[in-house]
Amino acid sequence: MNKVRTAVIGVGHLGQYHARWYKNIEASELVGVYDTDSNKCNEIAQKYDVVSFAKLSDLFDKVDAVSIATPTIYHHEVARELINEKISCLIEKPIASTVEQAEELVLLAEDKLVVLTVGHIERFNPAVQALKLYDINPRFIEAHRLAAFDPRGTDVAVILDLMIHDIDLSLYLTKSRVKKIDASAVSVISDSADIANARLTFENGAVANLTASRISLRAMRKLRLFQKSGYYSLDLAEKRADIYRLADDSRPDEAGMRIPLGKSGREIVYSKSGNKDDDMLCAELRSFVTAVQNGSQPEIKAGEAVEALKTALAIEKIGLASGGGITD
Repeated sequence: MNKVRTAVIGVGHLGQYHARWYKNIEASELVGVYDTDSNKCNEIAQKYDVVSFAKLSDLFDKVDAVSIATPTIYHHEVARELINEKISCLIEKPIASTVEQAEELVLLAEDKLVVLTVGHIERFNPAVQALKLYDINPRFIEAHRLAAFDPRGTDVAVILDLMIHDIDLSLYLTKSRVKKIDASAVSVISDSADIANARLTFENGAVANLTASRISLRAMRKLRLFQKSGYYSLDLAEKRADIYRLADDSRPDEAGMRIPLGKSGREIVYSKSGNKDDDMLCAELRSFVTAVQNGSQPEIKAGEAVEALKTALAIEKIGLASGGGITD
């Protein structure tokens, strides 16, 4: 099977890692890179012995798939040009600046029959992947995503910068749309929200409480799921899932440590999963390349990214209005 010819658009902080993995993934042939900063573009091109494209249009007939790792405001413009040339795209999150732009890209990709996916990278976290082994139906989700201040990410609010990861995970795990949002957000250092909290109520009755901050003194990426007969604690930074489930007589051989539940006669089965050495970006790009190669659906569908963006923008709007609410 022929290799997928790949390129990276935008080789700043994130894009250079995309280039590294495209160079190393077996099914990928990294052809070149493009960036408006010609010095940076030449530097990365020389590092990986590939072409430094002078213009975006120079790569149109030379690649099959690209990563778009530009600032968010350019996602729509760049992706639209590439999709019109029937080039598959992985866009770093968020998919676009507005829902209208995002929906246009989804329709265009469907019309041109190309793969369009978005870098909601936590889906490839080994802790999240481990949940595929279980019947996940959370009724309550608690998420904390805290980071130190970094001026690099302040072109968008913390909701679009950090919280959107947990918005996407909540939508993915509940398999339901958001019905009601309550939120608060505060701009502390930058001109946009630096800390935010949102309570999402889903159509199926599940609730998610999400907190994100980019002005924290210590980093944290944790997600906890509570459901009937089970509790799942995910340390996303450590890529580890701690799983607690009520022992089920129908699964007497279920693996894990058994813990007596008081005097009830019931037991909790504890197990852990994950692998800190697994590289999430490698897994994400490998999945994208495979989808392009096989003409199959990507792990993260573009429509899912639109829902995450829609929810994030609603949280930002009502959060900055100091705790207002919106109901569908």
